[in-house]
Amino acid sequence: MFLHRIILHDFKNIPEAEVEFSPKVNCIHGSNGAGKTNLLDAIYYLSMTKSYFSSSDQYVYAHGADETTLCGFYRMDGGTEEKIAASVRRGGEKIFKRGAKTYGRFSEHIGLLPIVMVSPLDAGLINDSGEERRKYLNFILSQIDREYLSHIQAYNQLLLQRNRLLKDDRPQELLLETFSERMAPHAAYVHQARRDLCDRLRPLIREFYRRLSQGREDADLAYRSDLDDTTLEALFAREAEKERVLRYTTAGIQRDDLLFRLDGHPLRRCGSQGQQKSFLLAMKLAQFRFVKEIYGQTPILLLDDVFDKLDMQRVEDLLALVSTLDFGQIFLTDSNKVRLDHVSQRMDAPCRNFLVDNGRITAE
Repeated sequence: MFLHRIILHDFKNIPEAEVEFSPKVNCIHGSNGAGKTNLLDAIYYLSMTKSYFSSSDQYVYAHGADETTLCGFYRMDGGTEEKIAASVRRGGEKIFKRGAKTYGRFSEHIGLLPIVMVSPLDAGLINDSGEERRKYLNFILSQIDREYLSHIQAYNQLLLQRNRLLKDDRPQELLLETFSERMAPHAAYVHQARRDLCDRLRPLIREFYRRLSQGREDADLAYRSDLDDTTLEALFAREAEKERVLRYTTAGIQRDDLLFRLDGHPLRRCGSQGQQKSFLLAMKLAQFRFVKEIYGQTPILLLDDVFDKLDMQRVEDLLALVSTLDFGQIFLTDSNKVRLDHVSQRMDAPCRNFLVDNGRITAE
């Protein structure tokens, strides 16, 4: 599966574009702020029905525009073609179509066009709060498990209601017990799904990091949850007195987190920028392989400005690693054209080059 052609109108800083891509390697260069990342985000949007950088659609249309439209033509396994179109209007109206059919729910589209994006924004997985790491787990699991999405949504809705109840001066015990009973099965499902996912990703991350670092360092990932050694109902009973004082839910899967380590030390505190970036790349390559195994088709791989902060040896190791993944279609962006040319030569695959200048996309 690959994206053959894309047509954009007023998407972020791209006023008009119609671009045909290579089924293998696509190298996109231009100065910072020219629109390289916006082109990749448009490709991501057509797969995931939303921007990689914001859960809100208010920032996807161009300044001063009232609507943006996106249309992608995909060559699928077996040689068939799929047309995916999206339109977003200021004020909230949003339509997604597969061919002539309009989706009733956007979730029906997720999984048709698997995709993995690597971006400088991913640094937040290491440096920001646990919420970013939970989003990472939710993102992967919601693509492969429709039940997971319904469980996490139900849990979060009940959590909001429970927190409102705890703000009362004298919250009713019977209602609190009811919330515990209703939330418990959702929490158990989410906890087990996250545990299973981390168990599958962990050896892949360790393998990819070892290959990116030529075995110089040992990376590791661990999943931590309040439910690791108890049930949600027992947890709420244990936290009851504290919750009455603080007036909010103090424990549960909304506190789950991932721990990243390098040679046994916290990556956030002890890892250099290059080591942290290598760890993030290992995570995304592990995600790539996992998604490929689940769907039985190769995801599109978007690599946005991945070579910055990497020494040339790690760049070479990354290229060698990607080349052994039996990769499909790849999009690479870089402001350094010389480096991008070197990368495209090393990929040893059909390649197209593009220049992005102030939102205008030109094939070279």
